[in-house]
Amino acid sequence: MKSIIILGDGMADEPVDLLGGMTPLQYAHTPYMDKLAGMGVTGRLKTVPDGFHPGSEVANLSVLGYDLPNVYEGRGTLEAASIGVTLQPGEIAMRCNLICIEDDKIKNHSAGHISTGEAEALIQFLDEKLGSEQIKFYTGVSYRHLLVIKKGDKRLDCTPPHDVPLQPFRPLLIKPVASEALETAGLLNDLILKSQDLLKNHPVNQKRIAQGKDPANSIWPWSPGYRPAMQTMQEMYGFKKGAVISAVDLIRGIGVYAGLEVIHVAGVTGLYDTNYEGKAAAALKALETNDFVYLHIEASDEAGHEGNARLKVKTIEYLDHRIVRPIVETLQTWPDPVAIGILPDHPTPCAIRTHTNKPIPFIIYKPGEKSDSVTKYDEFSIENGKFGTLEKDEFIKYLLEN
Repeated sequence: MKSIIILGDGMADEPVDLLGGMTPLQYAHTPYMDKLAGMGVTGRLKTVPDGFHPGSEVANLSVLGYDLPNVYEGRGTLEAASIGVTLQPGEIAMRCNLICIEDDKIKNHSAGHISTGEAEALIQFLDEKLGSEQIKFYTGVSYRHLLVIKKGDKRLDCTPPHDVPLQPFRPLLIKPVASEALETAGLLNDLILKSQDLLKNHPVNQKRIAQGKDPANSIWPWSPGYRPAMQTMQEMYGFKKGAVISAVDLIRGIGVYAGLEVIHVAGVTGLYDTNYEGKAAAALKALETNDFVYLHIEASDEAGHEGNARLKVKTIEYLDHRIVRPIVETLQTWPDPVAIGILPDHPTPCAIRTHTNKPIPFIIYKPGEKSDSVTKYDEFSIENGKFGTLEKDEFIKYLLEN
């Protein structure tokens, strides 16, 4: 049986006063996910192992069944794989955000969701001014970019910028956690401060300010690591071919190391205005020739980081109507059954605007298999589902087993 996972990044939440004490997932009109919940089985999945930060790289690797203590090397290494950067021994890769700093505080982690075109001009400029034989900047997507340091030491205490909106940035600068990493920490902090001097008067930022937009006036490197050693999903689970579809380099990079074909879709943004229909169509086409498809939609996570509950509701409804509906309706016409898994990777509560490690709700629908008693998909309805709380590779193994 073929399988597809539809993952709404950060879709889970906590009750919100603005929504009458309901979570965005409870409040949203989601008839197609609710239908799947009624036809399938439900439960919770612990996607953040003890001792790990609740980042999307951790949670998505966990959803796919990877043993985090053995494979985790940070977010930067995964994004390097997506961009096509092959890390050499002794090189560390780091996610390098373009952020907005105002009054010495991190106003936002995304420089107002700067466009990739604008960001590319800034990253190329920084590489010309700050790059060297040891330091290299690579352009990613929107605010998400890559920094590679030769002969760097990954033993660093770095703060993800989306975790600290409106906090003073100086106390959050990079700190070594081993004496050998002191030089690397100093180098990175120097790059942060130099980037602020270089970016403040760049024409791209002057134009953004004139348009009333947030400037991308600082870099923020974080999540360092070396090249990971990962088995492919084919080696782990025995299927022949798989594919991944996402707007963000992080998920594409996981796909590269997992042995999945990376499928690019025009018009994807990682936001509420992404090309939902294009993603659904690409997933269905991929299922024709692949045994497994991982379809990742980022929009709900970004709405949570903005603290915008109404927007988060909209992104969930878009996922239900524009992703789940066409996929389910089309698969019902196929002669062979396809298993469907639906879940977020982690919660991104609007109240705190960052990730948490609370277990997330999931649906698994396999045509012909007995359902449980759940008929509504949200963080609380699944308490009556077939499963309690799964962890490690229990979710993915149940989904993939025939």
